[in-house]
Amino acid sequence: MITIAEMLMGTGSSVLLAVSLSGIGAAAAVVGITGLIIGILLGIAGKAFAVQTDERETAVRDLLPGNNCGGCGYAGCDGLAAAIAKGEAPVNACPVAGGAIHAQIGEIMGSAVEEKERMTAYVKCAGTCDKTRLKYEYYGIADCKKLTLIPGQGEKQCAYGCMGYGSCVNACAFDAIHVENGVAVVDREKCVACGKCVAECPNHLIELVPYGAPYRVQCASGDKGKVVKAACDAGCIGCTLCVKQCDAGAITMVNNSAHIDYSKCTGCGKCAEKCPSKIIRKIG
Repeated sequence: MITIAEMLMGTGSSVLLAVSLSGIGAAAAVVGITGLIIGILLGIAGKAFAVQTDERETAVRDLLPGNNCGGCGYAGCDGLAAAIAKGEAPVNACPVAGGAIHAQIGEIMGSAVEEKERMTAYVKCAGTCDKTRLKYEYYGIADCKKLTLIPGQGEKQCAYGCMGYGSCVNACAFDAIHVENGVAVVDREKCVACGKCVAECPNHLIELVPYGAPYRVQCASGDKGKVVKAACDAGCIGCTLCVKQCDAGAITMVNNSAHIDYSKCTGCGKCAEKCPSKIIRKIG
């Protein structure tokens, strides 16, 4: 039999349970209402403070390749798309995108596209392992910039030449440059002229030149003849024979090395024929 005490205890438990459920329900209701109010406020704030996006910016960004190489001068493709939409950058600013993409971007922006001459990176050094002399053997981190911290500006006798430790290779996102026989070599077909390797080379040996340039100087030594020959068999000795042979005035001496002005070069080849060091070479 159930005693009166047990019945009272059972009744008390039911009352406590009812009170507990009531409290939970009230708390849930408060949380729900609070969440609803916050949601409404967030929705209102989102509309009030929404940043209007230029549809052209989105359309341009969809056309850009997404390499984020920085070759355009902006911090990635998003930055370039915003600049083009604002009229701060030309529609053909992306060095990776081809003419067809530039034309589509031009249609979006309602402007004509003036295609730029295709450029490619070029390493001004022919001092391969068999042609250059060494001051010492280097056993350290394979990075040209690190090597510049060592006295003597690297292990090669020529302090102006390619160190061959691949800082430019690591900088290239397009697999367009590799070290071959101690010197960096650019694959013209893969190169998009983003300029990353140009900025990375501590000896400033890499420059952007026209893709179709017929002749190129493969030396950037700042030394004079005797010193150059003692360091490398493939160096410009500053004899100026190439300057005298060029009827177009396209070759000048810059810091004791020959330099070609490609806007004047006619591709006659006289400079290459007369160069005693054979460092002016036909490309392609």
